[in-house]
Amino acid sequence: MPVRFTPISGAALGLGAVAAGCLAYAAGYEVRAFTLRRFTVPVLPAGSAPLRVLHVSDLHLTPEQRKKREWVRALAELEPDLVVNTGDNLAHPDAVPTALDAFEPLLRFPGVFVLGSNDYYGPRPKNPARYLLPAHKNPRLHGIELPWKELRDEFRGAGWHDLSNARASVTVDGRTLVFAGVDDPHIDRDEYGAVRGRPDPRADLAVGVTHAPYRRVLDAMHSDGYRLLLAGHTHGGQLCVPGWGALVTNCDLEPSRAKGVSRHPSPDGRSYAHPEAIWSGDGDGESAACWLHVSAGLGTSPYAPVRFACRPEASLLTLVAPR
Repeated sequence: MPVRFTPISGAALGLGAVAAGCLAYAAGYEVRAFTLRRFTVPVLPAGSAPLRVLHVSDLHLTPEQRKKREWVRALAELEPDLVVNTGDNLAHPDAVPTALDAFEPLLRFPGVFVLGSNDYYGPRPKNPARYLLPAHKNPRLHGIELPWKELRDEFRGAGWHDLSNARASVTVDGRTLVFAGVDDPHIDRDEYGAVRGRPDPRADLAVGVTHAPYRRVLDAMHSDGYRLLLAGHTHGGQLCVPGWGALVTNCDLEPSRAKGVSRHPSPDGRSYAHPEAIWSGDGDGESAACWLHVSAGLGTSPYAPVRFACRPEASLLTLVAPR
């Protein structure tokens, strides 16, 4: 009996070529196209001089990632007033020396940090389709425990404040910044009750810090009076649709806020403005606003080393007084 072959249509061949090209771009170029993003955020008291905050997150380092390590080291040339690290620094049991080398120039500046689930546990192979599930339907699959205590202790020893379910006060350029942070909500290590309460009203700025931007944490910080909230975890969606943006955040934050700066809604449901142009020009309303910055991060799991329409990034936030 003769064997018959079904011809492949030109459209199918074309679609396959486009998909292959996109994958090659995502894995071969964009995942290493490290980018510095800049935002201006109106959170300081009237008449304040600007403060510059470098926000880094989600490096997911392995020992051989020389280009990423050198790029992070070069961020010290920005001479920020403060560094905020929102976790997921590691992706390998031997990556602590790599991480410390990457951060060594930045440890000379005042800093605060929290850890993420991938600091505690190593990555493991997963079905990529799981990432498209809602967070509550995506069960945690932990790998081996990583040497996170060594990383934490080195950060602390350099003078950075550990905000894992803790508060801290940092003097920056003569201004007092107060912080409240939680351990990673993505693996239920957050204990906001340990830091709950209004920040010191004498402080120039109150900042809330978390690895994963779950609404229960963001809303609690907003209710207590924190003006600026900083998080990572989402990878900005990692695989985004050009012209549309992120499809998922791997938590309960809306995909439209998977990265960048947005005005966080109050827990009573009032709406927020999502600005690439930060200023809304509402005068007194700005003085009471709560702003959220989510970093799209600088890395990926070693088992999913691709990014598409979502470059790896760090952010330089210039904090100013409202206009």
